[in-house]
Amino acid sequence: MSSTKDPCISVCKFDDDVCIGCGRTKREIKGWKKFDKADKRSVLAASAMRLIQLKAAGRRKSK
Repeated sequence: MSSTKDPCISVCKFDDDVCIGCGRTKREIKGWKKFDKADKRSVLAASAMRLIQLKAAGRRKSK
């Protein structure tokens, strides 16, 4: 994953501490602009895994 573009899709609904739209935690969303590229890539990888887990649990909205 080479892009460090903000993954927000303007859903902004949380399941526990994880946004069901982008998969980031509240801390990650708040700190996004301050993170360097390496940190952003790490967050994107972790958020992608969280979205997979949310989808498997049936909690993410389908398009």
